[in-house]
Amino acid sequence: MLERLADEDLCYLTTIGRRSGEPHEIEIWFGIRDGWLYLLSGGGDGADWVKNTRTRPSVKVQINSRSASLKARILRPGTTPGRVAHELVDAKYMDWRPGKKLSSWARGALPATIELCA
Repeated sequence: MLERLADEDLCYLTTIGRRSGEPHEIEIWFGIRDGWLYLLSGGGDGADWVKNTRTRPSVKVQINSRSASLKARILRPGTTPGRVAHELVDAKYMDWRPGKKLSSWARGALPATIELCA
């Protein structure tokens, strides 16, 4: 359902606060490929959404009027899924292409993924 929205500009990610237990919604860049939604945290481990996701992986994803409750996972940089996240999101927003160096933003960002068919 969300895969058809891969070309949209923004995604809304709602996590549950690790301390407050309250929902936190952010607007975030994303990429979708092969049933997976990929995100990059420019704030790395320090981003609240990353900390919240590590504590409570259940998230809500909304793109346009479509939304789904799914589970997110923070990836280890350097892994194949992490590389896909960096390349996919950097290509969509920063014009990365194979053979070109990733943007400094993407190189320093922490990757995450969400399985769309979960």
